[in-house]
Amino acid sequence: MKKIVIASILGMSFFLLAACGSDTSGDGEDNSLEKLKEAGKVTVGFANEKPYAYEEDGELKGAAVDIAKAVFKELGIEEVDGKLSEFGQLVSGLNARKFDVVTAGMAIKPDRCENVAFGDPEMKYGEGLIVQKGNPLDLKSYKDIAANPEAVVSVMSGATENDFLKSEGVDPSQIQNAPDIPATFAAVESGRADATTGTEATVRMALESANSDKLEFVADFEQPDIEGVPSYGAAAFHQEDNALREAYNKELAKLKEDGTIAEILNNNYFDGELNSVPDTITTEKVCKGEIE
Repeated sequence: MKKIVIASILGMSFFLLAACGSDTSGDGEDNSLEKLKEAGKVTVGFANEKPYAYEEDGELKGAAVDIAKAVFKELGIEEVDGKLSEFGQLVSGLNARKFDVVTAGMAIKPDRCENVAFGDPEMKYGEGLIVQKGNPLDLKSYKDIAANPEAVVSVMSGATENDFLKSEGVDPSQIQNAPDIPATFAAVESGRADATTGTEATVRMALESANSDKLEFVADFEQPDIEGVPSYGAAAFHQEDNALREAYNKELAKLKEDGTIAEILNNNYFDGELNSVPDTITTEKVCKGEIE
């Protein structure tokens, strides 16, 4: 009898622990949205990458952050609690339930779609290149880096540019990884790398903030002609949180239609017209690789 009681207690404990780590009720109902509404707070993971999501004077800012704040406000969730993480750890952190959503302008990619549920696209963007002042190696494209085996490029860990560079023929030995954008800039300034790359708005804003006379933006950079460029950024959700994602998408669509999203982009180093996402672009199409 004692064994039966102990087994029952252990079984109940396991059930309760499992329930605490899930946004699904005991009867299988998805309560991800209601859970956040009751708490009045959403925890977002971000990677400190300007102008998408970053922390300044203790405040979470950026285009992706402002979009998320506007959407969650419409959902009745006023408090946004930001959790800083390395970009490469955002997906694993989301799946480990450290975050309710990832708000980092993360590019929708087919392989990422296997691990997270992306919301609808919020912005589109191309690539940019930062080099040492005077561009001593005359680097104007990823192919130029590939053609010079001595050239080294520093890239943020987990960023899409790692794959873009390899697709353009850059040898993995030429790619250095760093935890964030400031670290990639430091690598170029010190001479440990010859260039760094990231999305255009990111590197432009980072260069302005760095105020460095040792670096320059490559104005005539040639965009890589590969799948994934331009990229489409979106919020990422846990794959089980369909109710939360669907509610987010519904409010996001309203804010796109009334011009709020374009205004937010304009206020964050983007062009509200050029960087807005056409209605023909959907997360489903991008995840399936159907976007030319």
